[in-house]
Amino acid sequence: MKKLTNYERDLNKRLKNPQSQKAYEEEYAKVKFAYQMMQLRKKQRISQAQLAKKLGTTQSVVARMEAGQQNFTLNTLQKIASVFRRQLKIQLI
Repeated sequence: MKKLTNYERDLNKRLKNPQSQKAYEEEYAKVKFAYQMMQLRKKQRISQAQLAKKLGTTQSVVARMEAGQQNFTLNTLQKIASVFRRQLKIQLI
C-alpha cells in the first residue's frame, strides 16, 4: 500500500467536509476544462491572441481561462466548442 504524503492526508481529511468537497469538485471541473482548452489550442497551433479574436475577447482573458482563473458562461463555452469544432456536453449528475 502506498504511503500518503502529508498533503494527501490533509486533502482527504478536508474532503470529508461536504462544503470543501463541493468547492474542490467545482475547482477541479474548471481546471480540467481549462487544460482541455489549452491542449486543443496548442494542437491546432492557435495563439492565445488568435483564439481571443475568434471568441471576441482579449488575449488576457484567454490566458485567465487557460489558468483556470476565469468563470465561463454557457455562451462562452459554446463559442469555444465552435472554434475548435467540438460538441459541448453539459450534464447534471
